[in-house]
Amino acid sequence: MAQPSHAVVIGGGIGGLTAAAALHRRGLRVTVLERARSLEPIGAAISLSPNALRALDTLGIGDRIRDLAAWQGDGGLRTPRGRWLSRTDAAAAAERFGGPLVLLHRATLIDSLAALLPADAVRTAATATLADPGDTGRPARVTVPEGELEADLVVAADGIRSRVRQALFPHHPGPVYSGFTTWRVVIPVPGATFASHETWGRGRIWGTHPLKDGRVYAYAAAVTPAGQHAPDDEKAELLRRFGDWHDPIPAVLAATRPEDVLRHDVHQIAEPLPAYHHGRVALLGDAAHAMPPTLGQGGNQAIEDAVVLAHHHEDLAAYSAARLPRTTAIARQAVRTARLNMMESRAGIAVRNAAMTALSMAGPALVLRGFAGIADWRPPHGPYASAEVSTGNR
Repeated sequence: MAQPSHAVVIGGGIGGLTAAAALHRRGLRVTVLERARSLEPIGAAISLSPNALRALDTLGIGDRIRDLAAWQGDGGLRTPRGRWLSRTDAAAAAERFGGPLVLLHRATLIDSLAALLPADAVRTAATATLADPGDTGRPARVTVPEGELEADLVVAADGIRSRVRQALFPHHPGPVYSGFTTWRVVIPVPGATFASHETWGRGRIWGTHPLKDGRVYAYAAAVTPAGQHAPDDEKAELLRRFGDWHDPIPAVLAATRPEDVLRHDVHQIAEPLPAYHHGRVALLGDAAHAMPPTLGQGGNQAIEDAVVLAHHHEDLAAYSAARLPRTTAIARQAVRTARLNMMESRAGIAVRNAAMTALSMAGPALVLRGFAGIADWRPPHGPYASAEVSTGNR
């Protein structure tokens, strides 16, 4: 009896595990190589919009994730002094895009995806190097500490500093600094009750969102030179930059310990790749199209990539054709949004804030227009409700 095709996935993050699960459901034998010692993600929370949740439906876990997640309901956009510039309507968004926007800890999603795979599919502490991308006449080869693996398909989900991308496209300039850095925390905040919000200041933003387990996810960003670090600690830096902003920001900062804060400079792939495949290798997620987080679509697009790749795993040119134009357009929109919400000009900020208020007053349809064509995406194959696929190949 012929052995099933073998897919090697380099990277055990959200995109890599989604691809592995989707390929496994297609009947492929999968091996996930993760260089870290565990799958526990370095990060905080992730927002999943309806497009990604529909992709997860095809794996049979969409409703499970919806049940685990905090509903990112009514909230809106504020100024540092607390004035509301616009309000979001969760019901209107769900009706417009066919589902809700939800928020959950990355570890929750990682665990749910890993549970879809055979117990021996994931290898941690496994550094992988692409030895040969292969072609129609020979398999791809991946070098690991124990030797070499042959694969009918290699999925490069190895992040923004992807070594596989560098090997496939050595003349591509790679990622560039986006001009701002981010901080993130997930912490309990005793007695905190508030609506989800994002606050736009002068070259700075802050967001606060409740999680279903009672903790709070908060993030911040500021225009700053690359490679900077606080002279004392990053909590102190957040206090200097955001300590006098509106409630509940001071309460969140008071509950934060210095060791709770993650800080990362934001990089992006500004020049699109010529393709997302070469030989028997396919790139996905940040390895293919890293973008600023301003639309909350980085992880969502990686999930989309994964299910589309599984659909086209025998025709990688079709995968590139399906994904490159869409992700390039979304990445460019994320860059434009970053310019808007990280604006430093006082005059520009006044115009921006007035425009956001006017859009909000005109009704939710205008506010939601920016996500048209993004959140309403559907996978290339159904079904889209996890209850319909719960009896599929596991």
